[in-house]
Amino acid sequence: MNPDQPWWTPGVHADRRPLLLTRNRIQAGIRGWLAAEGFIEVDPAALASSPGNEAHLHGFRTEAIGNDGVGRPMYLHTSPEFAMKKLLAAGETRIHAFSRVWRNRERGALHSPEFMMLEWYRVGEGYDRLMQDTVMFLRLAAEAAGASTLRFRDRSCDPFAEPQRLSVAEAFATHAGVDLLASIYPDGTTSAERLAAELDRIGLRRAVDDTWSDMLSRVLSEKVEPHLGQGRITILDHYPAAEAALARKVPGDPRIAERFEVYACGVELANGFGELTDPDEQRRRFGLEMDEKARVYGERYPLDEDFLAALRIMPPAAGIALGFDRVVMLATGAPRIDDVVWTPVP
Repeated sequence: MNPDQPWWTPGVHADRRPLLLTRNRIQAGIRGWLAAEGFIEVDPAALASSPGNEAHLHGFRTEAIGNDGVGRPMYLHTSPEFAMKKLLAAGETRIHAFSRVWRNRERGALHSPEFMMLEWYRVGEGYDRLMQDTVMFLRLAAEAAGASTLRFRDRSCDPFAEPQRLSVAEAFATHAGVDLLASIYPDGTTSAERLAAELDRIGLRRAVDDTWSDMLSRVLSEKVEPHLGQGRITILDHYPAAEAALARKVPGDPRIAERFEVYACGVELANGFGELTDPDEQRRRFGLEMDEKARVYGERYPLDEDFLAALRIMPPAAGIALGFDRVVMLATGAPRIDDVVWTPVP
């Protein structure tokens, strides 16, 4: 897309149109597969009492004015997760949504403040099944684009090859030479000092006030992620429990959680969980996340009390969110997310 001309210029639109029609074919293919699997498509409301309670996710705030003229704060959701889990509590068992979501402080080649997320849930099934689903969707996307590989800049990935699956600890050891589990205590709490020693040993920069989470993110982004999804899909599994606020812990090892991410061409595409259904533990984790948000950004978001109440009757489930625009980017080889969005955000 020519940055000097608006997307609605006929010539620019003519160049973009094949990518947009491919987007429609990919979406139709995935919808058809989900319907054949017995999934019901739902349409979660975008306005919410809380945009989500992860420290580094930033919502768009607005105000809802009632018939009495009194306003109350509302947010555009950063994910349809809370609403969809309430539907699981209500009795739904297989649901999906192509949902518009909004995240502030995010703009770039791979980020748009408004984007489309495909989210789906399976009640009574393990999170491994979601890994299979995601690989299938990437293959469907490539087929719809008439492509044999996924591409992002100079990187490529064969979605039809057997995926690589490795734990976060294995990835840190292989690609960064870092012993991540040495910085995690048996109860799942973490030691910034121990991880700092690992960074110093491998010569990776850090700030004196970096938290354990800050350092983990730096190793992941600088040393690990560039190697993931190269040549074949990578499933990065068993995240540290401290980095999985919405996931249940792995039975027998409180240090790690049933959380995974899917990568292709070094790009993170999906984030899946074996879902946490303990409302008291979820409240505790949200509190820690909001404490960190207050420390770093000077603000905190309210908790969705309806969501916490719904967790008490929500059945065991696995759920995942997939960045649909990024999938289209990789299937078409587009260099920027705005190239595959019908009407890019100004």
